[in-house]
Amino acid sequence: MKAIVISETGGPDALVYTDAPDPVAGPGQVLVEVVAAGVNFIDVYHREGRYPMSTPFTPGGEGAGPVLAVGEGVSGVAVGDVVAWHQGPGSYAEKVAVDADKVVKVPAGLDPKVAAAAMLQGITAHYLSNSTYPVAEGDVAVVHAAAGGVGLLLTQMVKLRGGRVIATVSNDDKAKLAREAGADEVIGYDGFAGKVREFSGGRGAHVVYDGVGEATFDEGLTALRPRGMMVLFGGASGAVAPFDPMRLSKLGSLFLTRPTAAHYVLDRAELEWRVGDILSWIADGKLDVRVGATYPLSEAGRAHSDLEARRTTGKVLLIP
Repeated sequence: MKAIVISETGGPDALVYTDAPDPVAGPGQVLVEVVAAGVNFIDVYHREGRYPMSTPFTPGGEGAGPVLAVGEGVSGVAVGDVVAWHQGPGSYAEKVAVDADKVVKVPAGLDPKVAAAAMLQGITAHYLSNSTYPVAEGDVAVVHAAAGGVGLLLTQMVKLRGGRVIATVSNDDKAKLAREAGADEVIGYDGFAGKVREFSGGRGAHVVYDGVGEATFDEGLTALRPRGMMVLFGGASGAVAPFDPMRLSKLGSLFLTRPTAAHYVLDRAELEWRVGDILSWIADGKLDVRVGATYPLSEAGRAHSDLEARRTTGKVLLIP
């Protein structure tokens, strides 16, 4: 089969399209034909070596497609079922073996590409808005990079919970997408904390959802009201430097958390809850999943370059 293989970490040219051995479904696994693989910033971090991996490896952890074979001990999933996953290492490939307890069945009638696009970013938006900081009616939430894959979904989920969204974007086209997703106010990054305070009557936001990191973190702290929460869930602009926790006290006894999906999908029941909500909202028309760009698997490097340069909106998919 064809796959992307990283032998040495580095830039987008580290993503090499090459022949690789066909995987086999081991005990407790299913072998899946990858219809679409999701591209996420964690894949960039693995490629760069920021999150170290043993080389060589095939990146990617998210996708969807039909089951080709099931391993020993697998029940509840059969050959021919269309499944989706967000914890399937090696998904930048034509085929991948995934632990059966990490896959969910895609409802009949739902495009597998949409299911692939909804998994990791949908789960992220779900845990951020429902668990990390459970948005209450009337809460003011800042959503950075609101036209990105997580940002568009998170904006919609905050609105489903009755919150008010202040979306930050970098250009007019992205502003349009954020408004279509339901944002109450759309602003640029320059001086955003002051604009947040204006929108909130001088009180500040209840929560800042920050997947940008270095470029927005410090100012984001000043956009919060007393006992507000900074939810730092990514570092698209770079990692946040160490800082003195006393700043949290001085700025209003703030809360700071650095969540990750693994700790919000601790068991099968939690996975089924989050994905069940996401897929049902999509089916009911309450949640729109925007696939912003698709690339052939062989052009994974270009997909990474465009993602890092913020030339993409919505979800980025690779098509084997």
